[in-house]
Amino acid sequence: MTSPKLSDLDYLREIERLAYRVKLAASSEGWLSYQEDPEGATELQRSVNALARVLCHYHFDGDGCIEEDRPLVRLVGASVLKPGSMPAGVEEGYEEACARIGVEPRPEGWALWNTWSDGELQVTMVVSAVETTEGLFENWSRGRALDPVSPLPSQIALICRGWIGPMTFSPRGVSRTGLGGRPLS
Repeated sequence: MTSPKLSDLDYLREIERLAYRVKLAASSEGWLSYQEDPEGATELQRSVNALARVLCHYHFDGDGCIEEDRPLVRLVGASVLKPGSMPAGVEEGYEEACARIGVEPRPEGWALWNTWSDGELQVTMVVSAVETTEGLFENWSRGRALDPVSPLPSQIALICRGWIGPMTFSPRGVSRTGLGGRPLS
């Protein structure tokens, strides 16, 4: 039986699904370890343990897993503005937020990527990559410090100085800003 031709992203998802089944089988046999490999672990057990430790990845377009010719953008955090679905702490409506930022409202919404310029200035990129940002949130919620590939020029609506918040911090952003474990004041 031949396998169907899969897109690169579907191929990665299928590999991840199969790897998850391997992890479940190892767990049901009672030897799966998320800690250091136990003494006497076989090479196969060490390999499956290593696989299980990194298996929390949710793939999405722009995640950098498939060979991309664009560099990654190191994000401190991000947020998504959508009609009827604004981030917690934002009192204004979608249209008002768009007007304040300086972009036209779109039905799909906007993503705000907070990062640093080459000169280490805080900057916000307003991009149309809403689905990519939601994929980032899926990974960040699992503690995975993942950054997206640079948006295409056509995806960038605006770049402005300073960070626009509130934002969901990336795991790397939490450590770089020194916020880990301390409440914001």
